[in-house]
Amino acid sequence: MNTAKQIAKHTRDIHFGGNWTCVNLKDTLAEISWEQAVTSVHDLNSIAKLLFHINYYVSTILKVLQGGPLDAHDKFSFECPPIQSQAEWDNLRNKAWADAETLAGLIEQLPDEKLGEDFTDKKYGSYFRNLQGMIEHSHYHLGQIAVIKKILLQP
Repeated sequence: MNTAKQIAKHTRDIHFGGNWTCVNLKDTLAEISWEQAVTSVHDLNSIAKLLFHINYYVSTILKVLQGGPLDAHDKFSFECPPIQSQAEWDNLRNKAWADAETLAGLIEQLPDEKLGEDFTDKKYGSYFRNLQGMIEHSHYHLGQIAVIKKILLQP
């Protein structure tokens, strides 16, 4: 398996399962209600904000792979629109799943040589660095989501 295909697999694994940690976003968020998703505990970000934040960077990389410009700003990465219903929570999750699958499909098509090239600009490092960083970033925040979920679901 070439490197790009492996990165695509890791992208799917963190979102849908199959990684060696046996934890993924879709399963972890499956039983979370919209009320739980927007609840902030101990001054932590809410689960909804963390999912929005993860997907902010997934969708940013997706746009670049679709031929668009790199247009992301850290200051906007936690600006999750208000969620006031189950439908809005479902929409946020469904967007994350769709963006992840589309991104993985585009990553699979990358020739491995592309991974060593600059990601839009030399200052951002290589495609590999950004794609692998996105996966590491998602795992980091998935851990936060798992802890917050445990706190929220305590009897």
